[in-house]
Amino acid sequence: MQNVRIFTVKPSLPEPLKDLYAVAGNMYWSWNYEITDLFRRADYELWKQCVHNPVKMLGLISQARLEDLARNEGFLYQLQQARTKLQETLDAPSWFDKIYGQDPRPVIAYFSAEFGIHESIPVYSGGLGMLAGDHLKSASDLGIPLVGVGLMYQKGYFRQYLNTDGWQQEHYIDSDFHAMPLELIRKEGGHPLTVSVQFPGRTVSAQIWKAQIGRTPLFLLDTNLSSNEHADRVITQALYGGDLEMRICQEIILGIGGLKALFAMNLEPTVCHMNEGHAAFMSLERIQKLRSMRDMSFEEAFEAAKASNVFTVHTPVAAGSDEFPVELIDKYFGHFYGKLGINRENFLGLGRIRPKDNTEPFKMPVLALRCSAYRNGVSQLHGQVSREIWRNLWPDLPVGEVPIDAITNGVHAKTWLSSEMNLLYERYLGARWNDEIVDKSIWHNLDQIPDEEFWRTHQRCKERLIGFARSRLKRQMQRRGSFHTELGWADEVLDPEALTIGFARRFATYKRGNLLLREPQRLIKLLTNTQHPVQFIFAGKAHPRDTAGKELIRQIVHFASQNPEIRRRLIFLEDYDMDIARYLVQGVDVWLNNPRRPMEASGTSGMKAAINGVLNMSTLDGWWCEGYIPDGGWIIGAGEEYEDLSYQDQVESQAIYNLLEQEVVPLFYARSKDRLPRQWIRRMKNTIKWCAPRFNTSRMVAEYTRRFYKPAAVKWQELTSDGEARVRALSQWKMKTKGAWEDLKISGVQIQSVIGDQFVTWNGRQPELEVGSTLNVTAEVKLGRLNPEDVSVQIFYGHVNSAGAIEEGHIADMHYKEGSLTQDGIARFDGSLDCRNSGKQGFSLRILPHHKDLVEPYEPGMVLWEMTANG
Repeated sequence: MQNVRIFTVKPSLPEPLKDLYAVAGNMYWSWNYEITDLFRRADYELWKQCVHNPVKMLGLISQARLEDLARNEGFLYQLQQARTKLQETLDAPSWFDKIYGQDPRPVIAYFSAEFGIHESIPVYSGGLGMLAGDHLKSASDLGIPLVGVGLMYQKGYFRQYLNTDGWQQEHYIDSDFHAMPLELIRKEGGHPLTVSVQFPGRTVSAQIWKAQIGRTPLFLLDTNLSSNEHADRVITQALYGGDLEMRICQEIILGIGGLKALFAMNLEPTVCHMNEGHAAFMSLERIQKLRSMRDMSFEEAFEAAKASNVFTVHTPVAAGSDEFPVELIDKYFGHFYGKLGINRENFLGLGRIRPKDNTEPFKMPVLALRCSAYRNGVSQLHGQVSREIWRNLWPDLPVGEVPIDAITNGVHAKTWLSSEMNLLYERYLGARWNDEIVDKSIWHNLDQIPDEEFWRTHQRCKERLIGFARSRLKRQMQRRGSFHTELGWADEVLDPEALTIGFARRFATYKRGNLLLREPQRLIKLLTNTQHPVQFIFAGKAHPRDTAGKELIRQIVHFASQNPEIRRRLIFLEDYDMDIARYLVQGVDVWLNNPRRPMEASGTSGMKAAINGVLNMSTLDGWWCEGYIPDGGWIIGAGEEYEDLSYQDQVESQAIYNLLEQEVVPLFYARSKDRLPRQWIRRMKNTIKWCAPRFNTSRMVAEYTRRFYKPAAVKWQELTSDGEARVRALSQWKMKTKGAWEDLKISGVQIQSVIGDQFVTWNGRQPELEVGSTLNVTAEVKLGRLNPEDVSVQIFYGHVNSAGAIEEGHIADMHYKEGSLTQDGIARFDGSLDCRNSGKQGFSLRILPHHKDLVEPYEPGMVLWEMTANG
């Protein structure tokens, strides 16, 4: 093998252009048009050729052009403005500092398998990565002390192209990290900083790349090092590539290696946030670190880590979660059991719904749920679905009380908003509208925008989309070897005046990308209507191993190729990425989304369209349950769920066509005397006014900070201060309480109803009460080895259904009657509840553990309900 001596070449910038390094090196430019204009101005064709990567462009631009720019006063002024804006943003007082102060500043580590920052760093595949990228950008905007942790994939996610039959093909492109907005983290002396992770019979090393996202650093681990074996060098080769063993290797590097990398850079995290279950091994490494660095037992380290871990679950079905067979866990973690201070059975139990079930594989979301005190789904509906999916982890709780919360996703507005619409917002909402994006009152100023100006702005975005689509389509045809005479056809597809509907997302079967094809004649009629034409732009990738998803794409391409008229009105754009996504969400008229409810966890692409004034038409799933308003977009169906999926597809495909034919198309083409679709424009403005202040990552990340990050950071400081005295006390208390829990018993209950000034004691009958009456409840609790302060006695009450179960229950706390504890260990607890609703009501008593340092009281196996005589 040749001995290749490797070196890196950097561009040589004239002195007046030196600030280009700083501007290009911070990805703040990716959401600031006035800065990206700087690079477009330098060499627009090269900017496009370099996939909008300023670092790569600076390495390819001619020295003559650089010398010209160094003498161009206008360009130098624009560069100075960009550098000043970047520095002012980095130095400005932040929302976080104003709200929480600067001392002590926590370190919040955000772990994700993918990050969609920009197409120039292709380490993303879809919605999960887009969310992660937007999360980091809003953390920067708000000044939250957050760092991202992920993997630096050498080949990124696959690139898509379609063969002549419309079948998806995949290929990968090697990335040159040195020609990206990345910095290799180095030790003193200049050598790369590396971390080592133990694998079966060997050690795998990873170096660390940093992308600076405004104020937020993103650290990406890379195992492509000559010191590693070949099989280990390719661990970080491709996103979601390889088999199950490759997946566990990637997730070990992400979780364990990622945490090690933070410690190697002297960034001990206060709070750790796992974005989906891929990073769940981090929680084990964190426990191990606490044991080795602070001399804690497993139970103590588990409590400290759990109290400051956050987990966001995305997968809406249990079967779609990452899981590994026991053989793989033994292979890669056999050495780790002893480091944690637990045996194999207890380790495997951390990743199982039923810890004692030896046939159950190791589930990553279960590990993350068990090891986190803060858990959430990504929309209100998804929170409900997640509670139902994972309810067996808390078998003693009603499903509504399963401790999985919901924080609805958002999007980073400045990343996805068109430059034209941004200028419109600045003119009518104020230059700093993005800093006040969650203030609903500023959005009423949209009504001040003249309809003519608003529509003209949207039309410019649409014309730009169509120009982009024609160019991409021509490139696709050239790659397939189309005749030169055919290429002219690409210049004629799509009509800037026609109603344009976009459908772009991952081609998973539940997203039903081919649903429109169930009514082919109605679709053809829409596409070929010369008076009121409708056109569709499709884009999206199927997973390389998802044959059914690839078939959906093939069906769409085949349908479009039937005849030239259809072909002009329905196109499929290959290789869907962030660049295509921006054009689509900014330029289409309608964003179509038709997943099977409740399979869509969130669906942030619809939010991106909405902030641009694009109207959504979607099934009531994910975010659209919260985003839909009657005078905004449209709903497909009425939120039904079906057992017969074929019947559901038939019903909802008809619903789409009914909407299109009877409402959407007529409304779009209903023009006033000045040829403006004023009713359509009103819906566009309503959509923005409702969605923009609610479905943005500024709101989302601030919500994470208030509800999760700050409480978790406080709890971490409390539990780990003073020599970890509090966490040790909590661990000992929990062990004592678990051992004594079986002694607990509700030995007697007395109930008294209060109506006006009359008191009626219940004597085994079910009385009829009036709204406004009160129930006083006294419980005698046999505490055994526990004390009154160790328990929380509660009244759980609400409407009773036909099966005799309480639905959507409420809680009323009961209080210990001072001095009532007897020598037999029986204590009295008193409480009351008000009868506020008529109908069949009921209540039950229950006991939960109570301790001032418990983040949540819902400990599996430690919920005692009052039982019936035969229960």
